[in-house]
Amino acid sequence: MTAGVRQQARDASGPCARRWPPPPVLLALLVGLAGVGYRLALLLADTPRTNSDEATMGLAALHIARGEDFPVFFYGQAYMGALEAYLAAPLFALAGPSVLALRLPLLASYALFLFLGWRLTRRLGGDRWFALLVVGVLALGSDRIVKNQLIAGGGYPELNPIGVALALLTLDLAAGRPTGRPWRFAGFGLLAGLVLWVDPLLLPYLLALGAVLVWAARRELRGRHGLLLVGAALLGAAPLLGHSLAHGRNPVAAVLAAGGGDATAGWVDRLHGGLVLGPPLGMGLCSPSHCAPWQLWWAVALPVLLVLAGLSAWRTLRPLAGGPRTESIKGRQSRTTGPSGAAVRLALVLGAVGTLAAYTVSSAAGRTPVESSRYLSCLLISTPPLLWPLWQAARRPGNREPRGGREQAGGPAAGRTAPVRVAAVGALVALVATATVATAGTLTTVPANRAEAQRHRALVDALRERGVRQVYGEYWTCNRLTFAAREEIVCAVLDERLRPGFDRVPAYRRAVERAADPAYVAPLGSPLAARLDQRPPAGLTAVTVDGWRIWLPAR
Repeated sequence: MTAGVRQQARDASGPCARRWPPPPVLLALLVGLAGVGYRLALLLADTPRTNSDEATMGLAALHIARGEDFPVFFYGQAYMGALEAYLAAPLFALAGPSVLALRLPLLASYALFLFLGWRLTRRLGGDRWFALLVVGVLALGSDRIVKNQLIAGGGYPELNPIGVALALLTLDLAAGRPTGRPWRFAGFGLLAGLVLWVDPLLLPYLLALGAVLVWAARRELRGRHGLLLVGAALLGAAPLLGHSLAHGRNPVAAVLAAGGGDATAGWVDRLHGGLVLGPPLGMGLCSPSHCAPWQLWWAVALPVLLVLAGLSAWRTLRPLAGGPRTESIKGRQSRTTGPSGAAVRLALVLGAVGTLAAYTVSSAAGRTPVESSRYLSCLLISTPPLLWPLWQAARRPGNREPRGGREQAGGPAAGRTAPVRVAAVGALVALVATATVATAGTLTTVPANRAEAQRHRALVDALRERGVRQVYGEYWTCNRLTFAAREEIVCAVLDERLRPGFDRVPAYRRAVERAADPAYVAPLGSPLAARLDQRPPAGLTAVTVDGWRIWLPAR
């Protein structure tokens, strides 16, 4: 984020003075551990609440662990790679299937995101205190954020660490870092291929960072390094390409349909959902499942910060558009100069703009703005360049971390007016305070989530005690019940009119239809429960078990 060469400061006081890391590094480590610990505590408290979609991923992991099936995509659709199932399968094989085992790899993915976020902030030129601020913001977790990061619903938790890793690789390659370049080109290609397979939400970032890579390393890309990148990308996308060729399916059409491409929503609703509700919800500044009016201030601040961050990067980049420069420091790793860092910062800004624009024009933003705000989870990748203009404005002149005996270039001017500084400090304080309030709101959901999980366990126990092995239920009941029972109980989906619904695993419906006396299950107060109470299946007796209505065959 600075225009000068980053250099490691020499410590003349000897090795004893380097026994402890600098205070901001130590604080960042503690804050990062607190962020991971907070999320682990939520997982142990059945928060966030699981659902049938996450259970579908769990069933895929269970089948992989048993060697029964190796799905390419999330069951029931031709997009969204099943990477999370493959990550959880080894834990299932060792400890058995559970929601906790399904989510633990995602917790590790979040920890990696924090570490890479620190590294990216520092590599872009941010001082240690600014990197601490970035880690602190990313350590907080509203209801929407922890859902995006910890629910194995397909595609969201792993995208942020992949995006930051792509930015770091681009930075190294654009800066001309001499060591390990073939591996870095291969790493970029492999991650790019994984993005295409796992979830295309990261495409705006991939395209922007790819453009920087082509600009900075165009000569190398014409040779073997380009072939290496393409080969690695094909390897990463191999599951998607192989499935598409074998089955003649177009994953792009499936993605457009899932994003609302086959539905309608008015432009007023889209703009409101995409530009007003979307940014504060998607970036962790809202209460659980809703945004209070005072929390919507981020919808105004985000476009301003995007413009400021883009202009800051462009000013550095424009005079040096002929190509990046690098400088080696006594044989050690090269450090990023102005144009390379500025190009990556600009790419992260453009990635955020592209993500926001793609979401806003989709019907999902207008039809289901609260739940669909998960499509903006990748905006957290752009946290360092977004907050950098505020940090520059907030710092006092001269209070800059030395690098190699020099002050950082590009800091706030000594004559910066007090109102600008006060406004910048106020914005940073407001951001942290709003995110903290949203995080506290997540904690208020824990008692209800634990009680709901206990009721679901009571349902599974009740069915097992009564010898029930095949049931009918609604969509949000079926696969969750089947996963919780480890397929000892299988469920087929019915809609509220008792017609066959959407079964992501067709084998379960076949098993239920073959059963002589299947049971029916529905949550109390649900449309399906009301329908079955009005027209109970012949020969079945209804019982109520801790929030569930069960229709059992006479035995």
